[in-house]
Amino acid sequence: MFESKYDVIVVGAGHAGCEAAAAAANMGSKTLLVTMNLQNVAQMSCNPAMGGIAKGQIIREIDALGGYSGIVSDRSAIQFKMLNKSKGPAMWSPRVQSDRSLFTLEWRQMLEETQNLDFYQEMIVDVLVEKQTIVGVVTSLGLKIYSKTVILTNGTFLNGLIHIGEKNFGGGRAGEKAAIGLTQSLLNHGFESGRMKTGTPPRVDGRSLDYTKMEEQPGDESPSKFSYSSHTLPLKKQRSCHITHTSDEVHDILRSGFDRSPMFNGSIQSTGPRYCPSIEDKINRFSDKSQHQIFVEPEGWNTVEVYVNGFSTSLPDDIQYRALKKVKGFENVKFFRPGYAIEYDYFPPTQLYHNLETKSIKNLFFAGQINGTTGYEEAAAQGIMAGINAHLKCTEKAPFVLGREEAYIGVLIDDLILKGTKEPYRMFTSRAEYRTLLRQDNADERLTPISHTLGLADDERLRQVENKNRQRINLVQFLQNTSFNLEKTNALLLSKNEQTVKQTDKFSKLLARPSINRSDIFMQHELHQYLLDNSITDEAFEQAEIEIKYAGYIDKERKNADKLKRLENIKIPKGFNFDCLASLSYEAKEKLDQIRPSTLAQASRISGINPSDISVLLVAMGR
Repeated sequence: MFESKYDVIVVGAGHAGCEAAAAAANMGSKTLLVTMNLQNVAQMSCNPAMGGIAKGQIIREIDALGGYSGIVSDRSAIQFKMLNKSKGPAMWSPRVQSDRSLFTLEWRQMLEETQNLDFYQEMIVDVLVEKQTIVGVVTSLGLKIYSKTVILTNGTFLNGLIHIGEKNFGGGRAGEKAAIGLTQSLLNHGFESGRMKTGTPPRVDGRSLDYTKMEEQPGDESPSKFSYSSHTLPLKKQRSCHITHTSDEVHDILRSGFDRSPMFNGSIQSTGPRYCPSIEDKINRFSDKSQHQIFVEPEGWNTVEVYVNGFSTSLPDDIQYRALKKVKGFENVKFFRPGYAIEYDYFPPTQLYHNLETKSIKNLFFAGQINGTTGYEEAAAQGIMAGINAHLKCTEKAPFVLGREEAYIGVLIDDLILKGTKEPYRMFTSRAEYRTLLRQDNADERLTPISHTLGLADDERLRQVENKNRQRINLVQFLQNTSFNLEKTNALLLSKNEQTVKQTDKFSKLLARPSINRSDIFMQHELHQYLLDNSITDEAFEQAEIEIKYAGYIDKERKNADKLKRLENIKIPKGFNFDCLASLSYEAKEKLDQIRPSTLAQASRISGINPSDISVLLVAMGR
């Protein structure tokens, strides 16, 4: 069946695997996507949503690079919201509620329409290695499939163990078996592994809920979309979510099951996600709180299944049911299935280079939850980067690595490789020191030209970016050179209880005021006519407004990023002997030898490396 050798084999068809396979195939590599169940491609194992705080920026970046997650999210969305609009633009984060079934269907269809991509359904149990270089994989039937590179994106399936109260059984997620054999194969090749935990809430019958007792959460009045491409359109109609709350009575029922909880009786000893705790963890850690929010999220357009966000649990099913019945609006609830926790193997990401290739086996790449991350978006980001780099490895080209000042994806991978993680890693805006530069609105400007050079983003994408940039630059110049109408401006300032002005000034000065936004000045004659005559899009106008309003912050971050680049340009020779530097601390030598940073900037970001260690390295590098 596999007479010819592949360029890239991708193991696992979750969010990481799908993006990896699409990227490698679209760049021209002959690619095989192997998964245990082709009916569950890009399955939304947990909540039916994409994006959110920092995660929305990641989806925009994947889209700007030519990935599929943004397009699929738009095509399967049932609601769109831009979060954090009350804050500055660095915090704005797009999020969609998704139709779970449609999401999988759209991904499967896009992959099947991708040239150079083959599919095969079976479990991979072993890797084929010759002279510390990957040469292929072995299936559970004993088939050997050969390739130049392999990308492992196994999600929660490696020795997966599902817990519901005192019951536990093997599984990668509900209704699917665990992947056995691959962990041991990698351990035999010298890798280190660990265990992590995640969980999911019950799914319930929406017909049994009383939504009149809950607070409705509609989508945006004028919804946007994720993808920068013209292949998708904003939603014309949307489905609402709802909010309700737990209570002291709910908490008391949940506590009554703690003695049978795998989290508290020792059955689960691995680390769960800090920022997405289970309901029992929340009431245990925050015992002073009398209630917690529950988000009631529909699973699609044409289903009554509902996701109970905020009620993730591994408590016994009878406790789950009794407690949830006491939540307002859930008095008559019917379960589709209970919540559960799942433990799985991961491999500490300090065993990787920044291109996601493993240090001990050449041409082998890891992406997604195998690296200790949590979330569809983080997985998809690693997937597209692994797919790109596997293709580059096949064509003997230099690795593609994004800097921390270039993308949230760069922050994510840099954190994983240099700091590692002992708990499921989740992206936040606070992790990015250059978040004013890394906004969701400018991901195309930052990344599409780079992706076009790589051969992933097509010519149409590049033309769209160039047109938008041209509009923005010209509009900023117009706003800086054109004066506003004094009478109309003073009327506007009075309506906002602001001090009026005695003489006219440039539009840019007016727009720089915190209380004034582009919609306030949109209809002033000179500006309105310019926008019409030049067909300026609202996206370009928004970017021009941000550039003017936050010019000082943007300039400061650019200067800081330039300083970082100076250290990035100072390379550490491959195989450099850190032990020969007597002035380095023992901890610094140990960390540097383990992680093997390639630049001084990377070395400076390793936990345990202090400024004096960097000074020693500067001298050693001849600086």
